[in-house]
Amino acid sequence: MSHIFLSAKIPTIGTKLLDEAHLDYEVFEDKGVISKEELLKKVQDCQVLICPLSTTVDREVINQAPHLRLIANFGAGFNNIDTAYAKEKNIYVTNTPVVSTNATAELTAGLIIALSRRIVEGDRLMHGVGFDGWAPLFFLGHELKGKTLGIIGMGQIGQSLAEKMKAFGMKIIYSQRHQLPAEQEKALHAQFRTQEEVIQQSDILSLHAPLTDETHHLLNYQAFEQMKNSAFVINAARGPLIDEEELVQALTQQQIAGAALDVYEFEPEVTMALKQFDNVILTPHIGNASVEARDQMAEIVVKNAIACLQKKPLNYIVNGLSQD
Repeated sequence: MSHIFLSAKIPTIGTKLLDEAHLDYEVFEDKGVISKEELLKKVQDCQVLICPLSTTVDREVINQAPHLRLIANFGAGFNNIDTAYAKEKNIYVTNTPVVSTNATAELTAGLIIALSRRIVEGDRLMHGVGFDGWAPLFFLGHELKGKTLGIIGMGQIGQSLAEKMKAFGMKIIYSQRHQLPAEQEKALHAQFRTQEEVIQQSDILSLHAPLTDETHHLLNYQAFEQMKNSAFVINAARGPLIDEEELVQALTQQQIAGAALDVYEFEPEVTMALKQFDNVILTPHIGNASVEARDQMAEIVVKNAIACLQKKPLNYIVNGLSQD
């Protein structure tokens, strides 16, 4: 039987499929993230590695796995894997796109609402000292109607967010490398702008760009200086899109009004200074953490694992390796 190693537990729908296929597999059962030492040990006889974003698969790991044919990443991103080296070694790398789109867009919408209406801040207050009663000027937030939502990266998640937020009466502008077709823009009520214009004009700026050399630290202090002092920043995409040290500086100097982050520059570490701000919401990378999305992700990685071992076509190959 073929050996599959899962470097983290996945929903039972995935392991059930493996059982039904009568495949030999092993799951890392300990709490927390698998150590590099343990991973190097487990991949030695492995033909398929199923791993989450928190598992780093670098050259050392790949070199330790001479029988490896597929790295099935449990997540839409794949920055945790040396995809180019995997291609050199004729190892497929796949991901789980699309299925996390709605969940991540919903989480982003929730962060926008929570930040604008100070919901998390109010919750902390009521779990602590409480309040003295309703008053006309007490705990004022901002409505979304009529505000400008700027989206950098109008892929599937950005478009899903736009669809949701237009229902709140928001004006939607976006930037990315290529402008959407006119009919798509019309359906989304979205207008194309340069990245600089989106940064300058947004009341709420939401990041949905991939992490590349060009987008690393896309938001730095220079960008924050261009933003409205009343603007909020949302990041549920990739942590290093924001220079967190310069975000702290911008918040301290009230260059922007607040931020909500689900991902972090040095994840899982969080820049400690961010925790001091009442106008900052921090969530533990839960963008696609819904039962529905994670079940679909489990199906994708397991079906790709089975297909690989049966020498059938794979879905969602991300490292350009041909299946010819």
